[in-house]
Amino acid sequence: MNNVIMNGCDLHDKNMALKSAVGTEKPQTKWFGNTTEGRQRTIDYARELAKKHGAERIVFAYEASGQGYGLYDELTAAGIECYVLAPTKMEKSAKQRKQKTDEKDALRILEALRGHFLAGNDLPAMAWIPDHQTREDREVVRCRLDAQEKVTLVKTQVQSLLKRNRVSKPAEVGKSSWTVRHRRWLAEVVGEKESLPAGARVALESLLRQLAFLEGEVARLDGKLENLSKEPRYAWPVKAMRKRQKGVGTLTAMVYLTEMGDLSRFRNRRQVAAYLGVVPSSNDSGERERKGHITRQGSPRVRKVLCQAVWSAIRSAPQLRAAYQRIAAKNPKKKKIAVVAMMRRLGIRLWHIGLEAQLQAEVFKKTAA
Repeated sequence: MNNVIMNGCDLHDKNMALKSAVGTEKPQTKWFGNTTEGRQRTIDYARELAKKHGAERIVFAYEASGQGYGLYDELTAAGIECYVLAPTKMEKSAKQRKQKTDEKDALRILEALRGHFLAGNDLPAMAWIPDHQTREDREVVRCRLDAQEKVTLVKTQVQSLLKRNRVSKPAEVGKSSWTVRHRRWLAEVVGEKESLPAGARVALESLLRQLAFLEGEVARLDGKLENLSKEPRYAWPVKAMRKRQKGVGTLTAMVYLTEMGDLSRFRNRRQVAAYLGVVPSSNDSGERERKGHITRQGSPRVRKVLCQAVWSAIRSAPQLRAAYQRIAAKNPKKKKIAVVAMMRRLGIRLWHIGLEAQLQAEVFKKTAA
């Protein structure tokens, strides 16, 4: 197929390595800056090649990364066919992993395109491209998760500082940490010169100020998240998940919905579990069937909230606790297996609930109209 300009791109923060070819010809290498001007030059270069070779199509591919989908948007708006490939689905030999350069990565992507357009091979699995609204919603939800992680980090730093300086909680404070009494005691420690050296008191006072600020941010973001969950695109699924599934609150539901995106793109529960990365890896050879650790593909944010929701459900729901204990009894020394199994069940159940709620919402809108 000589009427297709194929471009494999290795995208980075500041630059892009581009390998371009027509059919089986030797690829040309170009470097562009990852700026507005540089991306426009990339588009102009691809168009010039197409004009030179009389090509009817321009095809572009790069691997998904933390750069987001800005390049995809610009290429698509320019009428260029673009594929965003999932890095975890790109086959790499041991040698390729050890001899990695930008040009070789761009060439590997180009060869994947060639194999597809010239030989009819399947392209590596492509990343799902969320719409602009979903991307914006993800920013809010991810910011809320990040803020809570920072709160946990500061709390750990406080505990470590006290441990280094051999300061223990008095019995009247109680065993639990971060209660009202515990916080009041920490404030007293800051004011007592005898409890901590001067440098440690300065550090503790700073950490407590950081903690107060971050907890305030978490509270503000919770309000934003609550408002977002009431938007028409989320209201029905969030309400259904909270009502029908123990251990699931607004945060868990919103993380699940924004990270999973369009729930109808999954055809069955196996695809959902695979996307969540809670299925075992396999290493079969001959008559041997070996199952390893879970693949951990997909969003780690969803796995984290699923794990938290599972533990919450186990504590509050007798039926779920019985199911967990039944699975754990099969392998008492590895209870994590039972937790992962419950996470997989929960992830699939939320998919069913969310998909059903979305369909109900669509029917309601049509009926109301």
